[in-house]
Amino acid sequence: MAETVLIIEDDEKLASVLKEKLVRYGFTVFTHSGEADLISFFEKANPSIILLDINLPTFDGFYWCRQIRQRSTCPVIFISARSSEIDQVMALEHGGDDYLPKPFHTDVLVAKVRSHIRRAYGEYSTAPEEKTIELNGLVYHSERMELSFEDETVMLSKKECQLIELLMKTYPNVVTRQAILDKLWDDTHFIDENTVNVNMTRVRKQLQSLGIHDAVETIRGAGYRMHVTWERQA
Repeated sequence: MAETVLIIEDDEKLASVLKEKLVRYGFTVFTHSGEADLISFFEKANPSIILLDINLPTFDGFYWCRQIRQRSTCPVIFISARSSEIDQVMALEHGGDDYLPKPFHTDVLVAKVRSHIRRAYGEYSTAPEEKTIELNGLVYHSERMELSFEDETVMLSKKECQLIELLMKTYPNVVTRQAILDKLWDDTHFIDENTVNVNMTRVRKQLQSLGIHDAVETIRGAGYRMHVTWERQA
């Protein structure tokens, strides 16, 4: 059964080019211009992965990504002519999994689509033996994609789950940057150095929302490690 790609792009010519390329590689492809009926279209299409532009007719891609995240954890790759760091950070903050600035080579896009599908559903998808990982009262629930401490719980994105799992399983040792790249991305050649920093910042914010501060240490020249700064509930 072919994986389904939803392209949300108001440039009809570009959407057509991308669709033709992906269909050639065996994907089932739907396109949408980003108008107001997008969510109902998304629910009917039930895509395996989404390619999402930022500049859209009614609401921007950040808004639509938030709406999609309320309904699905499928991978979302932003594709946009806006290539500033802040746009890339905002894309990740609003629930995106990756960012590809325009113009881009379509072969790179296909490689990213394949990579994210493998990570989410295929041979590289996370299938941990344990249902939970616990560290001094901090509990990661892999199947529910949740992190909890005392009476507080936060929902995690796919990449946040992978990072938390790495950090907690490796504690008290250091997780190298290369280990993080290998875990979170298949085609690491296309990953910018800053991408790891951005994703780690998101994990720190999730921990802070549980009242846990300074729990992820940056080990200069090596990577990151968990540091237990919180007290377990009696």
